[in-house]
Amino acid sequence: MDKRSFLLAARVGFGLIVLMAVTVQLGSTWIGNTSFSVINFFSFFTIQSNIFAAIVLMASGLAMVPRWAIKSDVRFDYLRGAATLYMTITGVIYILLLSHADVQTPLPWVNAILHYVFPLVMLADWVAFPPKERIEFRPALWWLAYPLVYGIYSLLRGYFAHWYPYPFISVSQQGYLQVLINCVLVAVFMLFLLQITLMLSRFRQKSSR
Repeated sequence: MDKRSFLLAARVGFGLIVLMAVTVQLGSTWIGNTSFSVINFFSFFTIQSNIFAAIVLMASGLAMVPRWAIKSDVRFDYLRGAATLYMTITGVIYILLLSHADVQTPLPWVNAILHYVFPLVMLADWVAFPPKERIEFRPALWWLAYPLVYGIYSLLRGYFAHWYPYPFISVSQQGYLQVLINCVLVAVFMLFLLQITLMLSRFRQKSSR
């Protein structure tokens, strides 16, 4: 197997593993649990970001098949960057704030894949195969639109459903002021991770020249 075929298989394979892990976790927590909420399960940032990143990673692998004519251009590089950022956020926030919280990934191997392994895979793929053109900070800020919308959705739904996916945005546990402070701190930290994501891609671009 040559390098190109290996990379294609690795990207598609890791994507499928992640989707399988999410499916297994969904089935294992749903079966026999009358109080289980599918909406709650898919309201976790971890689940959403892993599904999105898995699809993007598989697409980047399939883009290597010439006969399928899947074009990898600047717009797709922005998708890769966004997926990498979201997985970095998932991994780092989990390690710092949520490693002891219930985030509906009780299966140890699923938890390891979604919170540890796949974030590293996405970062490694981004660093090893950076975008061909330099991505500037200002346009990359659009990557934070999804986390912003997600945060608003979580707070609004939590108000009506009386359920929040994570303790640090739980108004019932923290109160409005503390949740506001937490959201501001997380937003600043996401900006930091965004800059790191861009710096990693630029370092590889410079070293390859």
